[in-house]
Amino acid sequence: MAKLLVIDDEESVRYSFRYVYEGDHVEVLTAGTAAEGWQQLQEHQPDVVLLDLQLPDRSGLDLYQDIRALDAKRPVIFITAHGTADTAIEAMKQGAFDYLVKPVNLEILNQVLERALAAARLMHAPAVLPAEEQGSDQIIGSSRTMQEMCKLIGRLAPQDVNVLILGESGSGKELVARALYQHSRRADRPFLAINCAAIPETLLESELFGHEKGAFTGAHQRRIGKFEQCDGGTLFLDEIGDMPPLLQAKMLRLLQEQRFERVGGNETLQTQVRILAATNQDLEKRVANGRFRADLYYRLKVVTIAVPPLRERRDDIPELAHYFLFRFNRELGMDLRSLDPETLELLQAYSWPGNVRELQGVIKQAMVSASGHVLLPEFLPDNLRGQPPAAPPSSPSGDLPELRALIAGLLERGEPNVYSQVLAAVERVLLPQVLQHTHGHQQQASERLGISRATLRHKLRLLGLTVNRIVTDADPI
Repeated sequence: MAKLLVIDDEESVRYSFRYVYEGDHVEVLTAGTAAEGWQQLQEHQPDVVLLDLQLPDRSGLDLYQDIRALDAKRPVIFITAHGTADTAIEAMKQGAFDYLVKPVNLEILNQVLERALAAARLMHAPAVLPAEEQGSDQIIGSSRTMQEMCKLIGRLAPQDVNVLILGESGSGKELVARALYQHSRRADRPFLAINCAAIPETLLESELFGHEKGAFTGAHQRRIGKFEQCDGGTLFLDEIGDMPPLLQAKMLRLLQEQRFERVGGNETLQTQVRILAATNQDLEKRVANGRFRADLYYRLKVVTIAVPPLRERRDDIPELAHYFLFRFNRELGMDLRSLDPETLELLQAYSWPGNVRELQGVIKQAMVSASGHVLLPEFLPDNLRGQPPAAPPSSPSGDLPELRALIAGLLERGEPNVYSQVLAAVERVLLPQVLQHTHGHQQQASERLGISRATLRHKLRLLGLTVNRIVTDADPI
């Protein structure tokens, strides 16, 4: 369970956070003064802190300096009135995670909190190499391929070099990035992650490099970007193959010189950030197609780690399956003690297009359906047992004739962007049905879809769809 500490002298603010976020996945701690907040922080070690700048006994900025000295990796989000926003911006330059202006917009708050809790998990949940003690997340595998990859991680982690991580979706690229960070000399500094595919092109540049007040419509305050905020730490750029071409040029300069300017600004800023980049795309093909800069690609690929797909390391499947079995025993309060030999044979025979993430989902789904102490083959999904999966419930808007009619109508009218319009029509049926199946749990839905949770949220926003359940936990791969 994640812990959230809210330090604010307004009782209404503290009550609101307890009312909205206290639940199965988040424990909300509150304090009305800096002294009380400092005591709560030392006693309970919260994952994320929300801190008011104006406290009755001490400045929130002063308290932040103590929090940062205690643990520079802990995400701190400032809550500020309009008149103190400039102070919060300065705090972000010193490493604060973000700031929110009162009255706090609930939708923005949800997004910032989710990112902060995910960042806390990335920095503090250990990504353990096989030779070390047990941790909450391990790089599992005794195959020769995995042994060589772990040796490479061990050699590269202490070296202050940028690394490109290649691998299919669900193969564990984020886990490799976390291991590189946690075994590096920057492990006591922040680690932030950005999914380049999940953030609209118009916002990604501002998210990475920041912007000046008035740089564009809606830029009411200066924003500190991740490169400035993460100075001295490590930045993980996931799905870097989807980075827009114009932004790639600015990225190249940063890699070469560690210099950049905020959007709309003239001041050249210096940063010392280690870059870990990941992609599931063939960057060489994207370079050949003119969709990715060749000079940026060659700059990134100097040091590369290739994460093998699960089908190329089938000998690791029994070890992975047992690991997930015992892990989910704790989470689900179950007592499954082993996997039937036939179950393991079926798992090893499957092709695993979704890789380790799919295996994790299959084991969890099978355990929910299981009885007794052994995971038998009949508890596995139909497609793993060689049976055709059950037909999904029919939906008028999702029927094939309806889809063909939609495509024909778009073509007859000469509509542009036929692909995006048809894809949106399919997603408008697909996403709600999957979310209904997972009872609104976005992490489970993203696993079933084979996409990241950030990508799912982005698609939901584009389609104007809402989800009743708010999910703030972040299950690792």
